[in-house]
Amino acid sequence: MSKQTIQLSDHFTYSRLVRFVLPCIGTMLFTSIYGIVDGLCVSNFVGKTAFAAVNLIMPLPMLIGTIGFMLGTGGSAIVGITLGEGDEKKADQYFSLFMITAFLAGIVFTLIGLVIIEPVAMLLGAKGEMLDYALRYGRILLVSLPTFILQNMFQSFFVTAEKPHLGFAFTVGAGCTNMVLDVVLVGMLRWGVEGAAIATFISQIVGGILPVFYFLNRNNTSRLHLGKTAFNGRVLANACINGSSELMTNLSMSLVNILYNYQLLRFAGENGVAAYGVIMYASFLFVAVFVGYAVGSAPIVSYHYGARNHKEVNNLYSMSFRLIGVVAVVLAVGSMLLIPHVARFFVGYDAELLELTTHAFRVFGLSFLIMGFNVYASSFFTALGDGVTSALISFLRTLVFQVTAVLILPVFLKIDGIWLAVTAAELAALGVSVYMFITKDQKFHYRKAA
Repeated sequence: MSKQTIQLSDHFTYSRLVRFVLPCIGTMLFTSIYGIVDGLCVSNFVGKTAFAAVNLIMPLPMLIGTIGFMLGTGGSAIVGITLGEGDEKKADQYFSLFMITAFLAGIVFTLIGLVIIEPVAMLLGAKGEMLDYALRYGRILLVSLPTFILQNMFQSFFVTAEKPHLGFAFTVGAGCTNMVLDVVLVGMLRWGVEGAAIATFISQIVGGILPVFYFLNRNNTSRLHLGKTAFNGRVLANACINGSSELMTNLSMSLVNILYNYQLLRFAGENGVAAYGVIMYASFLFVAVFVGYAVGSAPIVSYHYGARNHKEVNNLYSMSFRLIGVVAVVLAVGSMLLIPHVARFFVGYDAELLELTTHAFRVFGLSFLIMGFNVYASSFFTALGDGVTSALISFLRTLVFQVTAVLILPVFLKIDGIWLAVTAAELAALGVSVYMFITKDQKFHYRKAA
């Protein structure tokens, strides 16, 4: 079988698995890279106050846009299982239902976001010039929510459609659009934070709207196509429940980022928020590898689970844990070596801020040794249709444990307690993940379907 014909129904070796998930990892990495360019342009061409404001308000549109991750991961698991059961027509109907729901939800949440953005920004501590920057940037991003939600959703469905390379191509197109417009609008035309937001908006049209036209074409070789559908509350509810872990992960990340910014304003002022912004942008590159692998491998698990091929499901998760272990060590070591150079690109103009950022990321980087296992564990249970277990792991990992750590550790360790909070939360979540795999193994890998 050629390298171009890997299908969900295949038996996967290490080589075949890595080749299949690489485009999805590339998609996540490229998404992170063009997000980083946003931050670089704002920090270097507008200043650290604008950079801090952008990072202060960014969690709000990210929080509202999490429905795209929920319908993408939860919906693609349902569609993947349906394909595994051999019902392609029903899979297309479900896919179409999820796409329409995501777009309409984006419109509703845009309106809600525009109403609450100012009081939320003020509640987070923004005032004066920082408040002005935050509102100017955030309002444009909120208008782009429908396309942002679709872009997030399609990342999962391109893999389920057996077109991960095409998903990567759309992401590259969106990313190049964003980066070029960042340089032109922010760097050359000096449009400030509005230029960065407009660049993001236009790039999301490329990544969120153009795929709609691809999936509408019934003559392509995709496993999935958009077409006529009907409202199905039960399937939508199942997708939301099944994708609740990814919803919880992204929702919690946004809420926790708000809490981090609040704590950092108390301990280090504007510099603390700016340093955390750099850490978030740079860590996207490392986290993207884990998330890309989880998203890329989940449809394979869903397909074989739907096809009752439990031996292959067991094979997939065994290989995955070994691969993640190797990658985790490489990324943790790499982060320690690369971070001073990455930080210099963002805040090299401020020696005090550069020193704070470099130290902070070296402490934060310890979390990369652990988080990959938790990301995969949550995604794996989602792929099996066990949204409750997946959501529990995500809820504890990204919200309960992190909130507890970021509130308690600074009492004893000052600002270093904030930087260590993620590692502490991931370590606690690892215990939960291991427990779930041990107790659920028989139920989810060897049971007979009802």
